[in-house]
Amino acid sequence: MDVSPECTPQARGPVLVRRRPPAPPGLGEALKARLRRSCVCSVQGAWALLQDLFPATRWLRQYRLREDLAGDTMSGLVIGIILVPQAIAYSLLAGLPPVYSLYTSFFANLIYFLMGTSRHVSVGIFSLLCLMVGQVVDRELLLAGFDPAQDGLGPGANSSALNASAATLVLGLQDCGRDCYAIRVATALTLVAGIYQVLMGILRLGFVSTYLSQPLLDGFAMGASVTILTSQLRHLLGVRVPRHQGPGMVVSTWLSLLRSAGQANLCDVLTSATCLAVLLAAKELSDRLRHRLQVPLPAELLVIVVATLVSHFGQFHERFGSNVAGDIPTGFVAPRVPDPELMWRVAQDAVSLALIGSAFSISLAEMFARSHGYSVRANQELLAVGCCNVLPAFFHCFATSAALSKSLVKTATGCRTQVSSVVSAAVVLLVLLVLAPLFRDLQRCVLACVIVVSLRGALRKVRDVPRLWRLSPADALVWVATAATCVLVSTEAGLLAGVLLSLLSLASRTQRPRAALLAQVGDSGFYEDSTEFEGLVPEPGVQVFRFSGPLYYANKDFFLRSLYSLTGLDVGHVTARRKERGSGVGAGKGDLIQGRDLGPVSSTAALMPSATGFHVVVIDCAPLLFLDAAGLATLQDLRRDYEALGITLLLACCSPSVRDTLRRGGFLGEDQEDVAEEEQLFPSVYGAVQAARARHRELAATDSSL
Repeated sequence: MDVSPECTPQARGPVLVRRRPPAPPGLGEALKARLRRSCVCSVQGAWALLQDLFPATRWLRQYRLREDLAGDTMSGLVIGIILVPQAIAYSLLAGLPPVYSLYTSFFANLIYFLMGTSRHVSVGIFSLLCLMVGQVVDRELLLAGFDPAQDGLGPGANSSALNASAATLVLGLQDCGRDCYAIRVATALTLVAGIYQVLMGILRLGFVSTYLSQPLLDGFAMGASVTILTSQLRHLLGVRVPRHQGPGMVVSTWLSLLRSAGQANLCDVLTSATCLAVLLAAKELSDRLRHRLQVPLPAELLVIVVATLVSHFGQFHERFGSNVAGDIPTGFVAPRVPDPELMWRVAQDAVSLALIGSAFSISLAEMFARSHGYSVRANQELLAVGCCNVLPAFFHCFATSAALSKSLVKTATGCRTQVSSVVSAAVVLLVLLVLAPLFRDLQRCVLACVIVVSLRGALRKVRDVPRLWRLSPADALVWVATAATCVLVSTEAGLLAGVLLSLLSLASRTQRPRAALLAQVGDSGFYEDSTEFEGLVPEPGVQVFRFSGPLYYANKDFFLRSLYSLTGLDVGHVTARRKERGSGVGAGKGDLIQGRDLGPVSSTAALMPSATGFHVVVIDCAPLLFLDAAGLATLQDLRRDYEALGITLLLACCSPSVRDTLRRGGFLGEDQEDVAEEEQLFPSVYGAVQAARARHRELAATDSSL
């Protein structure tokens, strides 16, 4: 119930009659009622559950062919054309053959079409997740005795042999080569990450990903982009360097590249320079003409087609030793259950993969939903993305999530619904069944160029740091620390550092919130910060204190220090000294509060201490979000100490949660609770000040009569 304060001091304040809340049911009754609702079976309930699990069954019945089909078809074709070169290129990051990237793009689009709640998000391969998958794959390949530097691409990759026969016997890989073992690791990692995401969705933990703040995600994207760029330099130069693992991987890779720069393949260097120039120019042109172009330029596809033709007819692999993609088989491979032993080994790595994938997917879904005026369900998004990882893991696919760049292209080309994902999957299916072998002579340096150019958006985020610093130094620190840790240590360490710094930043903001004394705005019933505004009228004999944050165990001392400093009375120190001397009520002679003598105690000490100049302290609790046990104890001790000096403590604008905490904690007393609440809690600061004036006049009249 909102009640405006009266604007004239003579008017009587409104009377509030609080409704008594119903008694909460016991734990047993609540569990029984919830279980009873869950166990009720009906056709309507089953159909509603099916619609919630597969939202496509709901919106497909309302699909408008004339209005939506043209835009969905166009955006689906464009995304499919973009997906093919990106899928082949991102296989370099994951250390897997290109055909598995095509599998991943196909299945992810179909599953998200059925289960996603966003109309515009494009789910598929994502460079950051490919990098994280590739790091785990490289580590496991090294442990198994394989050479990760082969990347699973190029002729002869499938004939890789183990470096040690002992590894063959222990791991049971007699019939499994390098590529076979790499995809086993990737599918095991993907299945565990998907299980994590599905469990998060079932347990309604969609809010967890919101704790990965936007500065953290931007800093992580920047740091991971530098790592991706570093990993692709060896393909751009055509040099063979070891794939470093562990902390300092970026620095170690740069040192290896500098030592091997003299061995660069001239053909790859010239091809990389040409492709980078064409791709960057096409991207800049597309950005400048995006308002005129209905369909973005398919620069990646054109470059890949031309580069493949030139490499094929120029015989770059045979004549110059340039590394090429190699044979890409057509059709699908029989499904296979991921290895349980590998799942246990990568269970810890899957945590960061699941968090990053779900955070980007949910944030992008909510962003496009806000901009286009509809709503999404975070928990259902977790289920959808999780199933995009769980089910395809049995079909030789690896981790997926929503991708910003493709989602932006999707909206720019007229996407209306997820029918566009079905069209994109059809384009990928055409490549898988017919066109895949045509990319055999495609140079790997061209694929690396596609990856590097796709990092433009993430690398450009570094320009946002000065603006972010001016807006919030704490957020800028999280951004820089996350990016630096990703580059100097590892991506997992960067994510962990970003999460810890974000939590510390949140804690520090609540630990030292702004505190101020308020004064009346003219003759109105409003009170504002006297140091921020001029011409405010301080209330004689009353101190109005505002603490702009929660009161809990971490900031209770700061709350007291701020109150004592602003009011000029360290009531805790005075009370302690009075107890040591065994004094009576009030401050004794010679007590100093910030250099001031409180003077001797008089009979009017209960009305107004001579040195402090106030008899009432009103705490504006409107910004007080919550109280914990330590905060409640602080208020109780503060009221007791003030009462010992004849000062009254009143609370104003308490929220229902704070009021309930005060009531349950015994702050209002056990007897006549309603009366005590009316005398100590007020709906407005103005009402509390008016009550303080009336009480002071009554005490003054009583004292004068005595």
